[in-house]
Order: sequence, then C-alpha cells, then structure tokens
Amino acid sequence: MKTVTQVFICMLALFVLADIGTAQDRKAGLTGAPFLKVGVGARTTSMGSAATAFYQDVTQMFYNPAGMALKDQTMQATFSYNRWIADISHNAAGVSYNLQDIGTVGVGFILFGLSDIPADRDKTTNPDLVPFVTDNNTSTTYNYTDLALQLSFSRYVMDRLALGVTVKYISQTIDGEGASAVAFDFGSVYHIGVLDWTIAARFNNLGSDIKYYDIAFGLPLQFTIGTALAPYEDDMNKIYFAVDATKPQDGPLYFFSGLEYTLMKMVSVRGGYKFNYSGTDETPGFGKSAVNTTIEGFSAGAGFKTKLDDWAIGLDYSYTQMDILDAAHRITLTIGMK
Repeated sequence: MKTVTQVFICMLALFVLADIGTAQDRKAGLTGAPFLKVGVGARTTSMGSAATAFYQDVTQMFYNPAGMALKDQTMQATFSYNRWIADISHNAAGVSYNLQDIGTVGVGFILFGLSDIPADRDKTTNPDLVPFVTDNNTSTTYNYTDLALQLSFSRYVMDRLALGVTVKYISQTIDGEGASAVAFDFGSVYHIGVLDWTIAARFNNLGSDIKYYDIAFGLPLQFTIGTALAPYEDDMNKIYFAVDATKPQDGPLYFFSGLEYTLMKMVSVRGGYKFNYSGTDETPGFGKSAVNTTIEGFSAGAGFKTKLDDWAIGLDYSYTQMDILDAAHRITLTIGMK
C-alpha cells in the first residue's frame, strides 16, 4: 500500500514538472485526428471524463484498456450516441468477451462526421492555373468522415492489477481525399483493497503520423493518471468519486473530476468538471490567442440499470455545457451477461 501510494505521488509530480517545462511551447491545434479527443460514453462524460480508474467497463476500451478486464461477467456490449456540436454525429460501439484465464478481448469503433456540406469549389479556365487546381470533384456538397476501428486486450496479471493494450486503425476522409494511421493505447488499473479504491495510468494514441498530401500531423498523444474511490457505501447508497490528471502533447496539464451517487444499485445521478480546460493558449511565434483553446464546461447526467436473470442492462444520459456553442447530449446503452 505504501509503495503504491509513493509511485502514484511520483507520477503526479512528473506531470507537474512536465507542464512547467512545456508552458512556453504549446502545440494547440497542431495534432491530427482531433475526434479522438471527444469523450465516449454517457457515464464517463457526465463525470467530467475522469474515467482512467474505472474497471470492468466495456467503455474503457476507448480510455484505459486495462479497465475493460472482466471478472464476474462473460460479456459486455455498449452503444453510444452523441449529438455533438454543429450537428456533427459521433457514435461509438464496443463488445468485450471474457476468455477466463486468457483475459478479456474487445472490438469497437468510433464514427465521427458530417454529410451534405455545401461545397465552394475553386474553378478556373485559365490554362496557366489549371495545373494548380487540386479539387476535381463536381458535386455541390461533400462529406467528411472520421473512423477508428480498434482491437483491445486486457488481463488481470495479479489479483489486484490489470493491464491492457489497444491497437487501432484511424482513417479520415473529406470530399474523397483520405489519410490513415495506426496507434496504440496502453493502460493499467490497480485495486487498493479498501473503499473500492483504484489507481490507474494510461498512455493514448502512440502511433504513426496522419498525412494529407505532403503535410503530416501527429496523433493527439496524451498520458493520464487517475484514481477513483467510494468514500461511503451501504446496502442502499453509494458515493463514487473520480479524478484524473492528464497531459496532452498539444496542451497544458488538465484535471478532470467527477462525482456519482447511486441509490439501491439502480439509479445514479452524476456531475463533473474539467479544471484548467478552458482559456486562451500561446503558440510560439504567434503570441497569445484571444480564442479559447477548449470549449467544454461542466457536465451532468443520470443512469438507470437493472438485472434480468443473467443479463444486466444500463441506460445512461449525459449533458455537457459548451462555451458559445450548443450543449452536447449523449445516450449510452450497455448490456452485460454473466
């Protein structure tokens, strides 16, 4: 217990030092595949996306693959619908299966995009300029689609320690032009043994650049540590608290927090907030921007779950407040089987 706590404190200290050391070298907006930053799942997003230390949850394949490892269920499946900003659709689904002594395997996808965008195409009859025109499509509208397909594996290597890895194929297509990349996520979850307390760490989006024409963009790499615990629990009530510290490659150090109250193991209400997540940023050579680098504010939500024989069914909703733009609404259906 003492050793684990010391390791956790050292990891947090490294986060602070990393943030101080990069404070003057921001890269906001310079990474590709930004859809990978959008939270998946109504429960996790309603708790401010402080999801790193969650466990036995199929949605964790999109955050910390170690948290996907199952012990008391054979299978879990989830589907999440997100009405994102500017009418952009954001859907995700995943299935995990417990192979007992081998571990838990999962497959999932994230689909993000918008259709029928009015096209403003550059056309010219000047023979000197025709060779420089790259847009040869003729339709009056165009689509863009972001896709992530992933395969995850997790396993309890010790009674209290789970490790996990995800490999994912990432594709972005706009008006017929596409780019792709491959990335990996790594994670761990450790159970302290009291108060349903877990500590965890994850490393997301380590992979190849995504390249359009001759311009390559790195993926939104980030490292996160987190903890979650239930300071109070009895037969009727449970209070669950989670907090994450995350350091993305293209931003400062963020703190995510969330609180969940569950009544009779059936009905839950939740709230969350992301600290240091809204504000201006500074780009080398350009000075401080007058535009917020992030737009999310507080979040809230509720959930209901029930059991039918060997099946467990959960339905969750989350609301995320946005700066200037319309709020985001998510609905997630989760099914588990013993």
